[in-house]
Amino acid sequence: MKIWFNRWFTTVAHYIDLIRNNEDGAVFEIYGSHPNEDALYLQYCDYAFVEPDISGDAYIDYCLSVCIEKEVDLFIPRKENVLISQNLSKFHEIGVKVLVCNAELMALMDNKAAMYESITEREKEKGQPLVPLPDYVVVNNVDEFREAYTHLTKKGHTVCFKPVIGEGANGFRVIKEGQETIEELLTEGVTRRISMEHACSILSQKETFPDLMVLEYLEGYEYSIDCLAYDGELHLAIPRKKTGGRIRELEDNQELLAIARALHREYNIDYISNIQVKFSKGVPKLLEINPRMAGGLNISCLSGVNIPYEAIKLLLHGNSKVDKFTPTMGIRASHIEKEIVLM
Repeated sequence: MKIWFNRWFTTVAHYIDLIRNNEDGAVFEIYGSHPNEDALYLQYCDYAFVEPDISGDAYIDYCLSVCIEKEVDLFIPRKENVLISQNLSKFHEIGVKVLVCNAELMALMDNKAAMYESITEREKEKGQPLVPLPDYVVVNNVDEFREAYTHLTKKGHTVCFKPVIGEGANGFRVIKEGQETIEELLTEGVTRRISMEHACSILSQKETFPDLMVLEYLEGYEYSIDCLAYDGELHLAIPRKKTGGRIRELEDNQELLAIARALHREYNIDYISNIQVKFSKGVPKLLEINPRMAGGLNISCLSGVNIPYEAIKLLLHGNSKVDKFTPTMGIRASHIEKEIVLM
């Protein structure tokens, strides 16, 4: 069975190994593509090729042509995964199964502000909470940005901001009080802190800019909850705590497991998803939901559950071939860099 990964993070190399070394002995041929021929995960693929640096409908046409040419059976996309979900029927017509949930959910979760609004609306409809949210304001000009900052600081918050649509920590900044000192400039490494004056000077370069979320900064521990589900049934949720540096801990946290169950009951997210939360004064608040394999999913697989392979089984067979999982929790892990010779 042929699987294609398009333009993924380097950490997808771990998931490729997990899929290959599955407990059922199922055999897969792994295809990988990226515009950069030196993308490291290509070294882990059976067949690798350079893809054009295009997007939109042209990229959909390209993906369809690759699936036909390579006789792909399973497509696990990262690039343009929202648009691909909106064109699933085209892939199904050529016999290709695609590991994405439904298009409406993909688009909703891609927009952090829309996701927050949806949660708030559903909580009002049901009269009960789903998950706590940070205080936030959506802005698209510098005057609104200043007003949002003032509003949140009056509530006692340290303030941060990030793009409404974005991936990972791209564009995330914490607003620090006062000017940057010479000592900070010369001794600190790469920082995500920015002064209010500097932020406004940049944002005022245009009358309007793409929507930003201005939020309370959450000071506590951050968790990623790796989930495996299908057709409304949540099979697995593993809270992965980010502690000091690169150390991660799999924590049997019932409060976070309840959040995962509540969100999956409400939104019916198929296959693999990742719920990111961060604590503030003892309260876990939602950062975002990613409907894909997260960068640290391999750490959660140390629990004894081969999550990428189990997701493929859900894609192929639905809930019929899923066993009851008993993950081992309490595991602490980290990672080191490893050299790779580029052929």
